[in-house]
Amino acid sequence: MATYGDVVDAGGTLIDRALAIAMDAPRTVTGEDVVELHVHGSPIVARETLRALLHAGARNAGPGEFTRRAFVNGKVDLSAAEAVADVIDAESRAAALAARANLTGALRTYVDEARRTLAHVLEELAGAIDYPDEVPEPPRERVRATVDAVEAALADLVRDWDRGRRVREGVGLAIVGPPNAGKSSLLNALLGEDRAIVSEIAGTTRDVIEESFEIDGVAVRVLDTAGMRASDDALERIGIERARRALGGAAIAMVVVDGSRPLDAAALDVLRETRGRARVVLFNKSDVGRAGFDARERADAEAICGSVFDRTTLDAVRAAIARVGWQGERIDLARPHLASARQADAVARAQDALAHARATLAANDPVDLVGAELIAATAALGEVTGADATEAMLDGVFARFCIGK
Repeated sequence: MATYGDVVDAGGTLIDRALAIAMDAPRTVTGEDVVELHVHGSPIVARETLRALLHAGARNAGPGEFTRRAFVNGKVDLSAAEAVADVIDAESRAAALAARANLTGALRTYVDEARRTLAHVLEELAGAIDYPDEVPEPPRERVRATVDAVEAALADLVRDWDRGRRVREGVGLAIVGPPNAGKSSLLNALLGEDRAIVSEIAGTTRDVIEESFEIDGVAVRVLDTAGMRASDDALERIGIERARRALGGAAIAMVVVDGSRPLDAAALDVLRETRGRARVVLFNKSDVGRAGFDARERADAEAICGSVFDRTTLDAVRAAIARVGWQGERIDLARPHLASARQADAVARAQDALAHARATLAANDPVDLVGAELIAATAALGEVTGADATEAMLDGVFARFCIGK
């Protein structure tokens, strides 16, 4: 029921004309009776309305309190509740889409299926223990097959954990190379704007510049760094040291060298230093020449030759970043995935319990001895969806929410 009327302060002074929307339990987001006030968007109006509500006896909601009430009242599971925070925090289209997949209960469905599979075996074991004359013990091979199937399903979730983290947090990309190779020009081209100063003077970039862009909707956090070379300039050496730290913390090294002329010692050093790690190599300035590219070493055979001012080169660079960053797999944003370290830890404990159960079966010990491990695995999985959540766990989950939501 929507009611149009006046919002007044404690003294009766008009604050705004607004809508009050009354919604009856249980058909609300939280499962409780809810009233929403729809006021105009002025910060002053919102602040004065809130002050009037507090004066009338209301209190400020705690972090995530409405979502927590929805969980307590069975409107969402814990994984979906965490997805609410992920939707709010999403900084890219892919992150938002991935969060919405869990928000709709995809992870809960996946985990609940694994728990039901284990529960079926536990029921058979319990029946055989309580009524050995009437209920046969489940065959060892079938129990082993069940454990293997659930382990495989959890292994898929663990593999998706790293992919999901890349989607949420973005992929770190450090642009490195010797001075005047075109690193800042590449950054500007990828961003589509003049973010970094470009100059023919070597050593123009002294500090690390951080920006972000998207590839296939996934955020790439790019760091443009100082040219790496031997230098007697104290300030330049500081910039080079920061470049090395940025390189060490990045998931991908974007190596840019001047491919138009024979490679000097600085170019060879950075190429050799970045071998053996995830990287994309660009021999830049092909519009001027290809001497450096044509003389490249065998380890750099897959390098890109082009110009940062050429659209085809930029497309090739983006494709290479995606190939290296996504590890050759296109990220399926609709798949259920582990979205927090808490969820990943719970699944890891379930995997450990199942590994112990498999070892018990392999040792030809009595089948009923796996019951305790299957119970432990089921309980750990219950923590993912909140079926076996403790108050301390809930406090930790909802502490990361913004106030109110």
